[in-house]
Amino acid sequence: MTRFTSSTQSEAVITADRDRVWEMLTDPDTVARLTPLLQRIEVDGDLWIWHMGSIPGLPVKFAPTFTERMKETPKERIEYEHAPRGGKEPAAVKGWYSLEDHPKGVRLGIYLEICVALPLPKVAGGMVQGVMSQVMNQMGDRFAKRMLAELDAEEVAA
Repeated sequence: MTRFTSSTQSEAVITADRDRVWEMLTDPDTVARLTPLLQRIEVDGDLWIWHMGSIPGLPVKFAPTFTERMKETPKERIEYEHAPRGGKEPAAVKGWYSLEDHPKGVRLGIYLEICVALPLPKVAGGMVQGVMSQVMNQMGDRFAKRMLAELDAEEVAA
């Protein structure tokens, strides 16, 4: 197994109420519904167990399940780190969401780093990381569109 890692970071100002954005990001059912390729999230205390569908574009079938410990600073920040229960998982995610007031709504920041273990040689790294980056960007774009639609909000210039 070879480990491959990719990350992304973004920030946007959206015309939404900070409390509503916070409610969405801390509700596992809403996050699962808004996130492409995500089938469901199980919750066990501060652990969220993410069940993904098959990730497109990879030369091997890969539909990971991974466990994240969620740490909240109410209405300001959500941090998550990999916390596997009872053994190794083929995928690990860490990152954060940040929220702060903005005159036009709320500034939402997102950082996401994904590490996957696949039965591929290291030489496949460029291809795998390219796919990971593309999939992450597409998922992020679709998540943002779905979130904005649900909030009846829009992204505006900072």
